[in-house]
Amino acid sequence: MNPIIENIYQQAKQKYKKIVLPEIDDDRIIEAAKIIRDQKIADIITNLPYSQYQDQFTQTLFELRKEKGLTLDQAKILSKDPLYFGTMMVHSGLADGMVAGANHTTLQTVLPALQIIKTAKNSKLISSFFVIETNNQNLGENGLLFFADCGINVNPNAEELAEIAIQTANSFKDLTQKIPRIAMLSYSTNGSGKGESVDKVKQATLIAKQINPDLIIEGELQSDSALVPRVCDLKFPGNCIGGQANILIFPNLDSGNIAYKLVERIAGINACGPLTQGIKKPINDLSRGCNVQDIITTVAITSIQSK
Repeated sequence: MNPIIENIYQQAKQKYKKIVLPEIDDDRIIEAAKIIRDQKIADIITNLPYSQYQDQFTQTLFELRKEKGLTLDQAKILSKDPLYFGTMMVHSGLADGMVAGANHTTLQTVLPALQIIKTAKNSKLISSFFVIETNNQNLGENGLLFFADCGINVNPNAEELAEIAIQTANSFKDLTQKIPRIAMLSYSTNGSGKGESVDKVKQATLIAKQINPDLIIEGELQSDSALVPRVCDLKFPGNCIGGQANILIFPNLDSGNIAYKLVERIAGINACGPLTQGIKKPINDLSRGCNVQDIITTVAITSIQSK
């Protein structure tokens, strides 16, 4: 296991937060919950002991969404959904965070959070990132990389892409205590290609630098220039990344989602996520292809994200 992941587990143990796992009928969740409890990574709770809050959650959900057209009867139905119930537990303070998605889509997992929890103060949007754990210690941060946004924002504009980069840098610092080095990815490196997407990535890089001049961020970069020093020196000599990016920001959801699934399956690496950022309280998603270790890591990260 990557030492950074081991450190994440230790941080989670120190915080020992209450995390909801609403998909308790999934065998992977059951196994992961036992390990998490045994190792005291988090205080795992399920929805079953909290059924007495059903009426309260129904009324709260109705009040939150009635201006959007939600009726009381519809709120009653939604509050019986495990993902909505779990999200309401987080919203009400009964839990510190929620992890779901082992047998639900990203939309099913994240939609209740978007409707109920909403964006954090000073955040313009909610985005997501993946923690990519490779066996190649020469990549990223001792083999660890963050990919964003691979789960939520379909086609972010330049301002939104800059916000995603800044959010991911903050997540990286919080979880790893390391300095983020951000590559804004494109099919072009330093003007080698032309197009609307290239212009967007360039503009997003400038915006991010203006917002936070201390960021180590470069764009536009092709993925080999972001990760291989020799290639980076050849294509973009003198840039601040030097082929040693530990964060990869993708120009849209197509490229990000395709990339993480390809490296996960072809290279046999661990991809944990999508993990939300820019949200008031952590509600994190699991890929439906997740394994037990992915669930444990996601719970640990959710604990650290909880303030």
